Amino acid sequence: MQTRAIRLYGKEDLRLDTFELPPIKEDEILVKIISDSVCMSTYKLSKQGAAHKRARPDLKERPSVIGHEMSGVIIETGAKWKDLYQEGQKFTVLPTVTENGRMKTAGYYYETYGGDCTYCILPREVMEHGCLIPFNGDSFFEASLSEPTACIIAGYRRMYHTSEEDHEHRMGVKPQGSLVIFGACGPMGLECIDYALQLENGPSKIVAVDMSKDRLNRAEKMLVPDPESGKELYFVNANECRDMAEELKDLNGGRGYDDVFVYAPVETLIEQADRVLGKDGCMNFFAGPVDQSLSARINMYNVHYSYTHLVGFTGSTNEDLHDALKLMEQKRIRPTVMVTHIGGLSSAIETTLHVPEIPGGKKMIYTQIDLPLTAIEDFAELGRENPLFEKLAVSCEAHNGCWNAEAEKILLDEYNVDLTR
Repeated sequence: MQTRAIRLYGKEDLRLDTFELPPIKEDEILVKIISDSVCMSTYKLSKQGAAHKRARPDLKERPSVIGHEMSGVIIETGAKWKDLYQEGQKFTVLPTVTENGRMKTAGYYYETYGGDCTYCILPREVMEHGCLIPFNGDSFFEASLSEPTACIIAGYRRMYHTSEEDHEHRMGVKPQGSLVIFGACGPMGLECIDYALQLENGPSKIVAVDMSKDRLNRAEKMLVPDPESGKELYFVNANECRDMAEELKDLNGGRGYDDVFVYAPVETLIEQADRVLGKDGCMNFFAGPVDQSLSARINMYNVHYSYTHLVGFTGSTNEDLHDALKLMEQKRIRPTVMVTHIGGLSSAIETTLHVPEIPGGKKMIYTQIDLPLTAIEDFAELGRENPLFEKLAVSCEAHNGCWNAEAEKILLDEYNVDLTR
């Protein structure tokens, strides 16, 4: 089986290679990748190369296939797994496997397993650790988004609060509490809002802070609380605040917030987040920095007397991923709000190397086609001369400007993508 794949050879050295995959072993599975969402983590990997904590040390000799937010179909199942997984089945994966204390992650470590390729081989440890997850939804891109969504769920579960009566840590955001999200209108922040809106025992007041008027307007249009939920959602433009911390507290009745997420690795943002924490407030630093020396000033007086605290996490667990897929299948969350661009495999290198410079949210790569990276908001204009984009524009407009399962099917049909082999 021949595959095309984006492979990492070193710092900022990504190449689109064509090579032969070996026959699968009895404990492996051959899959066809349909979609892979570009993650900021992959950008950081490309900037650091072998210096990245999860990368292979010998990338030059054994390059890794990048991409870990993948979805596709099972093509061939090794004998060991034939009773558990069926050929033709949709799937996604939990990217990280830990064996004997060693972390192996798709998109960082493996030579023949990653999301930015046409075909790849799932090694035996993926199945042995339950990291190959069947998906019953009606699209591939949603399955690709299950991994970042699982990370968001993990972030919520890492939050905790304490009691003045005992020393127990009560996990999760404070029920019926107040939540503020800094960097809220980037792709991960948008899904953070979406998840909070459906969380039954979650915050009753949600404040989304961002610096982009356009991103705020898009978010306000797409994310609306259910009137029966009792939840309040506010959008705040940081550029219009003279003293952001005080204005955010005013929005919360003069009080600090129970829970705070920080989705951008910016020193001043971290310090502002610390300022808005209320008593027993929990701050989650969710933005992995490239700068290994990134630091910020934290008010230690409040740590002592107001019990404020800080958590961080990267990745997700098997349970988080299963819950993300379940919520998608039940239509309780809509991670489609994260997607602003689509492209083919040939666009993945430039997209990955320049993610921070490209406006908008998630960039969804369809690995079986070659298509320049294209913004959804440009479909209508392109559709004046291109029938494909005309159809895609109509479909997205019917879905509140969002990428959707119908649009995905139009795209795959246009390129005659075979989902059976």
